[in-house]
Amino acid sequence: MKDAYSFDVDEESAALTYRKMYDAYCRIFRRMGLEFRAVEADTGAIGGSSSHEFMVIADSGEDAVVSCERCEYSANVEKAECPPEGSERPSSPSPGSPRKVSTPGKRTIDEVSSFLGIAPGLLLKTLLFETDKGDVAVVLSGSHEVNETKVKNHLGADWVKLAGEERVRELTGAPSGYAGPVGLSVRVLADHTVRGIASGATGANEKDAHLVDVVPGRDFLPEAYADLRLVEEGDRCPRCSGPLRFSRGIEVGHVFRLGTKYSKSLSATYLDAGGKEQMIVMGCYGIGVGRTAAAAIEQHHDPDGIQWPVSIAPFEVCVLPVTMKNAALVKEAERVAEDLTGKGIEVLFDDRDERPGIKFKDADLVGIPLRVTFGEKNYEAGYAEIRDRKKGETVRVGISAIADRACAELDLKRKECAP
Repeated sequence: MKDAYSFDVDEESAALTYRKMYDAYCRIFRRMGLEFRAVEADTGAIGGSSSHEFMVIADSGEDAVVSCERCEYSANVEKAECPPEGSERPSSPSPGSPRKVSTPGKRTIDEVSSFLGIAPGLLLKTLLFETDKGDVAVVLSGSHEVNETKVKNHLGADWVKLAGEERVRELTGAPSGYAGPVGLSVRVLADHTVRGIASGATGANEKDAHLVDVVPGRDFLPEAYADLRLVEEGDRCPRCSGPLRFSRGIEVGHVFRLGTKYSKSLSATYLDAGGKEQMIVMGCYGIGVGRTAAAAIEQHHDPDGIQWPVSIAPFEVCVLPVTMKNAALVKEAERVAEDLTGKGIEVLFDDRDERPGIKFKDADLVGIPLRVTFGEKNYEAGYAEIRDRKKGETVRVGISAIADRACAELDLKRKECAP
């Protein structure tokens, strides 16, 4: 890891420092030639008021990334906001009270909705959580999934976990699959999607039974309505209502606004202009060096091997004499390699006594941006070849101009990665 920490006198100056580090990280990853998104993220165990992850887009990524096709909004799935409007079409409100219906053996959303002949979105799915703030029931439309991170953050809890079968029976008097908010003696939170259900169905807190004609706000009153669900395909951007797209990402960096969480714990203070003790406001910032290299390879490769962006390539040029038995050819190749080194170019000289095919394959596998090849026929004619690893293009250049041509090619590649 590359780690950094900042220490400021107040939240305003800390916000400026955070923005400077955020911008610096964006420039770093652009200079590396990476396609990335800086996404809003949950602060997790580290804590603080806000954070951003830097995600390199790759199909092999371990995290799901949500981004807007119209504006710059991006977030990981844990943090991605859902618009407050209910996405379900309101049903007609029931004029009477909830009715109990026998649903023998029907526990899942699909089973219950099919049995009752209603859309899954009109089921009031009720999930019970154990937290350090006490037991909580979360109600949402049956067509969506709960976001445990949002539940934890809404409660200000240190941890949350789905209640196990035994705890569900203790709280509801019924097995899992039959929980409902009506008459439940625990705190009830509702996702915004519940607002779109004028009359729905839910568990009756009784085995093999559900309630229908349940009206939120009449038959149960949530403590609060909040964004408590996972974002999904088809959702709109919470900033501009544009379409959201999903992709996979590899986390390569993370920045946090820590506030005074750690300075309070450590009594880290300073004296202000009036001689009064004040808490230091902190931030922390990290880049995973090894992960960044791996992510770059995920984005820059072909069937033959790596295609390093020039800014992070282990070498910029590979000088490759096809044979080590021709002393004059080798001497000229060494001269060109020394010339390039003298111009500040990082050079790998392949002096192995191997067949040309092996050397070429290894050069492609390692992925150095440019390869300068000295073959016997070209050398006798006063030429060498420059091959662009990424483009797959080879040009024949006079030996006297090789170093200058290689430098010019590298300059173009650096400009492509300019921040």
